[in-house]
Amino acid sequence: MVETRRYIKVILPLKLEWEPCYRTTEETVGVGDRVTVSFAGRRYYGVVSEVDVTPETDPSRIRPVDAFLPGLPAVSEVEIAFWRRVAEYYLCSVGEVFKAAYPSEKIQEEETGRRQEERLKARLEAWKTKLEKARTDATRERYAGTVRELEAELAATGDGPVRFNPVRLTEPQSFAMEKIREVFRSGKTALLKGVTGSGKTQIYMSLAQEALSAGKNVLYLVPEIALSRQLEERIREVFPQVLVFHSSIAPSRKREVAARCRKGKGYFVLGTRSALFLPHRDLGLIVVDEEHDSSYKQDAPAPRYHGRDAAIMLSRFHGARVILGSATPSLESLYNAEAGIYGMVTLEKRYYEGERPEVRVIDTRAERRKRGMVGSLSRKLLEEMVRTLSGHGQVLVLRARRSFSPSVQCEECGTVVKCPRCNVPVSLHKWGARETLVCHYCGHSEPFTGHCARCGGTLHPLGSGTQRVEEELKALFPEASIGRLDSDTGGDAAVVRDFAEGRTDILVGTQMVTKGFDFDRLSLVAVIHADGLLARQDFRADERAFQLLEQFRGRSGRRGEKGLLIIQTDEPDHPVIKALEGSGDGLVGTMLSERRAFSYPPYTRMVAVILKDTDHDRLASHSSALAAALSGIPVAVTGPYAPSPDRIAGQYIRHIRILLQRDRTLKNKKLRIWETIASFERERRYAGYIAIDVDPL
Repeated sequence: MVETRRYIKVILPLKLEWEPCYRTTEETVGVGDRVTVSFAGRRYYGVVSEVDVTPETDPSRIRPVDAFLPGLPAVSEVEIAFWRRVAEYYLCSVGEVFKAAYPSEKIQEEETGRRQEERLKARLEAWKTKLEKARTDATRERYAGTVRELEAELAATGDGPVRFNPVRLTEPQSFAMEKIREVFRSGKTALLKGVTGSGKTQIYMSLAQEALSAGKNVLYLVPEIALSRQLEERIREVFPQVLVFHSSIAPSRKREVAARCRKGKGYFVLGTRSALFLPHRDLGLIVVDEEHDSSYKQDAPAPRYHGRDAAIMLSRFHGARVILGSATPSLESLYNAEAGIYGMVTLEKRYYEGERPEVRVIDTRAERRKRGMVGSLSRKLLEEMVRTLSGHGQVLVLRARRSFSPSVQCEECGTVVKCPRCNVPVSLHKWGARETLVCHYCGHSEPFTGHCARCGGTLHPLGSGTQRVEEELKALFPEASIGRLDSDTGGDAAVVRDFAEGRTDILVGTQMVTKGFDFDRLSLVAVIHADGLLARQDFRADERAFQLLEQFRGRSGRRGEKGLLIIQTDEPDHPVIKALEGSGDGLVGTMLSERRAFSYPPYTRMVAVILKDTDHDRLASHSSALAAALSGIPVAVTGPYAPSPDRIAGQYIRHIRILLQRDRTLKNKKLRIWETIASFERERRYAGYIAIDVDPL
């Protein structure tokens, strides 16, 4: 019998501009089937993207499929279509999106799960055979019990609707719910602008109940793992079966969540941005909580997607409704609301009817002149902390820099110690008696000797990070329980839990403490060195600073009591500080006007091209040539220019910025950018690194 040769296309986890063609004699092959194939001398897992294709090359040169993997679940056509949309928008290959959705460790875990399932099936068959041969009723009953246990272990979980407990809404929340339903009926994305503490989470959960009751599934996105941990406890009170998905959960648990999603029968997933690439079925609602948060943006590797925007893309493949929520919506979302793309709903009252927290600004320049500072803390702040603690309240302190000191300087020659691989100062960290200089960009570390390598002089710490502030607080409040939350502590869930349950009196941390946490006894929040948030050279700097400080303000006074935000700054007249003392609406209007005047997003689209090379001169030459090539599209090109820092991990960096008008030519011009860069790499055989970042932050 002559076997029929068929040709298929396969998506590989590589940066390829095409999908390689392979041959097979398999009769039942279909789109989404999992395979292993050889490419450029290496073996890869792939996904069949097209069947029965007509070869574009000599069939004799087309390699066969190494193996089909029927034990691994097929990828749905909806998943593949979503990958293609993400790749198209973010100017990367489908293979790079596939790699993000199915990294090698995920596939290995799937194979582990398949082998475990095969072993369970073999055990089940063996016990069934024993059951058939059992001679006594007692033995038969015992064997039957084992068979039932194995069958239950093999059975897929999650059949039937998800159980949930009712959510009670206040009158303002119920009014907002009805407005959101109106937005959904119009086919638009809903933008919920609710002041901090207004009860947006209850609204999300009510919407989730409606979606689940209609037989649909729910995806609830949060920007940070630490936030998901506290939110999980609140959601479990309503949805006991909530599934949690983020990078820190065990691989076996990730596989279980993926299996539940693939089955698609009543699930509620709480996750970070990577949860978008789960094998979703029948999504009815996607919630993007704290939609303004920059943590939703993937920096590297490709696809450099934004979780908020990718969620809206995903919703279109499922016909799902999307709600974006924030007390401080991004300017992009406010623009989309003004343009009628989103429907905006506001929630102005706090859930417990308390007043908005007061803002008090402390001019640290003036305090230093009159000796009003004790280390990093002003005496005025310390007085409020004493008053708060004596009333059994809690204090949350924000310092936007981790470490003991952000840098060290020689007292003799003035040298600031820099990383040998990056053009940035190293930070001083203390771990017990061990003192270490650490680069926060490349991870380089070295023991801190206290002596300058150039002249032998004494090195002096400059400024204070979270470690130093924690040390100062422990000296000032020896009777208080003090904790720290930053990336050095791993954003530890235990730290958050201790503070939430009142075992910690004062918590100091980096920006992660400003996220959507809810602490009952927190009445005072304070910002140390706020100027570090205000002095960034970025057209988004004021927007980000205002969002962060307003969010932080909302952490206090959550149970009907009036909270207090104290800001220590050298710039008390900065527009962001003044906006916090008022409503903030004026600042938003000013920022939008400035963006329009300078043709910045959201009035245009931005694409950044990042080039890296270990050879400075080669990088300068190639980046200039690429900028010239891109200018021919034609688009508005700025650069190449050196960012700050301009060297990381031994590689020099140059950026090219492209601004595109939001018109009918946008899609075509983005495609031409992709083609121009791909052609440049091929023709120059450039050995450096070129990355494209669409809608950079």
